[in-house]
Amino acid sequence: MRTDRGVEDLLRELAPQVLGALVRRFGNFATAEDAVQEALLAASVQWPEEGVPENPRGWLIRVGFRRMTDLLRSELARQRREDTVAVRIPADELHAPPADMLSAADRDDTLTLLFLCCHPALTPASQIALTLRAVGGLTTEEIARAFLVPESTMGQRISRAKQRIKSSGVGFRPPRPEERDERLRAVLHVLYLVFNEGYTATSGDELARVELSNEAIRLTRMVNRLLPDDGEVAGLLALMLLTDARRAARTAADGSLIPMTEQDRSRWDAGLIAEGVALVTDAMSRTRVGPYQLQAAIAAVHDEAPTAEETDWPQILALYGMLQRMAPNPMVTLNQAVAEAMVHGPKAGLGLLESLDRDSRMAKHYRLAAVRAHLLEMAGEQEAALEHYRTAAKRTTSIPERRHLEERAARLAR
Repeated sequence: MRTDRGVEDLLRELAPQVLGALVRRFGNFATAEDAVQEALLAASVQWPEEGVPENPRGWLIRVGFRRMTDLLRSELARQRREDTVAVRIPADELHAPPADMLSAADRDDTLTLLFLCCHPALTPASQIALTLRAVGGLTTEEIARAFLVPESTMGQRISRAKQRIKSSGVGFRPPRPEERDERLRAVLHVLYLVFNEGYTATSGDELARVELSNEAIRLTRMVNRLLPDDGEVAGLLALMLLTDARRAARTAADGSLIPMTEQDRSRWDAGLIAEGVALVTDAMSRTRVGPYQLQAAIAAVHDEAPTAEETDWPQILALYGMLQRMAPNPMVTLNQAVAEAMVHGPKAGLGLLESLDRDSRMAKHYRLAAVRAHLLEMAGEQEAALEHYRTAAKRTTSIPERRHLEERAARLAR
């Protein structure tokens, strides 16, 4: 028999597959999710006591199917009372799921479900919330806590997202070939955002929200398993692993932030680094290079350096140059400025930052002030560096990052 933790992990893995099977059959996203949640609850109570059934996916589909028909019959009765009939349940489906739902045991609708959750009709915030709820299996309370909003607010966001999908009339099917690349980019972007929020929380008392970064890695592994020949999926997974490998060394015992240059590299996860390097090396050798692969390659150069002083900055600068040409972005410019400073001196890096002062997305961002302060400190301009550290500290909503920036300012003020 599996342990309770084993049951929890299995249910999280099976949840999107069962939800996909029900949505594919009935086409009603919101009701299907309610049915799946009840099936998962029943399993979480019964399986630890009675043992995991031989076909756990089939068991969940059967229970979810029965609950789905109950819910739809209630909806049908209500609509009949209102003289509007919009829900039809075939008579032969009232008691047990059709054989095709159970016989295709190897069918995994997770990717189609991800495409649905990341539909372009939704805002990025709604895509993230719905993905974590429907595919990740996180509760509304967990998602709200991760993004520091009230549970009621997150619940409304998820409910509106489901309603938007319903009103859009999109069916539960993979995107057409001409739409697939764009929709996959949306899926990868959502997973990237979830990971980043987990690895460095934008606000709050904690530097990281491990449950979010772990969930992003789990879901990206799932997509990589479903699309093993897609180089950008592999690149994104590699980037997450190579970044997450440093997590244990990022904070001191009191929770304070430790910059990469000062981290104890013996605490970096060698297994994750090896896996990430292998993934990105393989992807870049056999597929067209994309932005996630380039970011993963940069992370690999950092992770493979035995010490901060031995980092191959010229290679990192070259990779950032390629990334800037392929996917120009102010954050890329910001990181490129650091690499420029490490190769050609702080004045060169500061010159590159000037273009960001005219970018509305970055001009008031704390990271721009923080990087400028760091490069000014490298250049020996202590007073100017102090001013920008203080500015950065005021602008960030992350308490650990604010404390770190205030400490750097205090050190210069001595």
